[in-house]
Amino acid sequence: MTTVVVEASDPRRLARFWAQALEWEPTAGGSIAEGSIADGTSVRPRGAGDVGLLFVRSLRPKTAKNRVHLDLAGDADEVRRLLALGATRLDIGQGAVPWEVLADPEGNEFCVLPRAGSHGRLAQICQDAADPGSQGRFWAEASGWSIVDEGDWGISLTSAAGDGPTLVMGPPVAPKEGPNRLQSALMASAGSDPSAEAKRLLTAGASPVDMNRADIERTDIATGESRRQLLADPEGNEFLILGRSQAEPSGA
Repeated sequence: MTTVVVEASDPRRLARFWAQALEWEPTAGGSIAEGSIADGTSVRPRGAGDVGLLFVRSLRPKTAKNRVHLDLAGDADEVRRLLALGATRLDIGQGAVPWEVLADPEGNEFCVLPRAGSHGRLAQICQDAADPGSQGRFWAEASGWSIVDEGDWGISLTSAAGDGPTLVMGPPVAPKEGPNRLQSALMASAGSDPSAEAKRLLTAGASPVDMNRADIERTDIATGESRRQLLADPEGNEFLILGRSQAEPSGA
């Protein structure tokens, strides 16, 4: 996994919030740089192998709870810092839990976990899953990440390097009312291309998605470039396969 793609009505504004929230370095030239996907703005951490964020313009308004969200590591002081940056508190029925639920300036849910042992501020990428075991095995095959923990709560995976965020999947599952606003993006392996990688993952249990579907309404999808493929995992969550030049941030 190389990137989490985030739909936004104002990609630059949302990228600026997340760059400040995560204290990630600008991608180029001392400011948030244009990503290599059309109309995309990307931010990345220092580590070249870590997962970055790519914000793309979407015409779809946010109408429901996301199936994919980010978890940050931090305490009460961190929550206050994020609120000062433009986050808001959010009640999604979480009840009495040891973490805080917030929303970014466009309403995307994220959590702040009181966890000291994470690698950096981005602790977890979380995806709803009805069958975490099956989903975990698919995503291990798709991403090359390894399953490191599993239980009644769900399943977690980590990259081969062992740093960066973990990928965590488990219930409850939000109703799916359209394409996910946050989607994973995988980079085709060296010597391969997105179409070859797509064939491999279709065999592993993915399904094809029409990149020109009217309900997607995203500028990076609308261009229909051949050097990326849009698929869905076994539970219908969309993800992208990118060519190597598309997965790398501009200016890097």
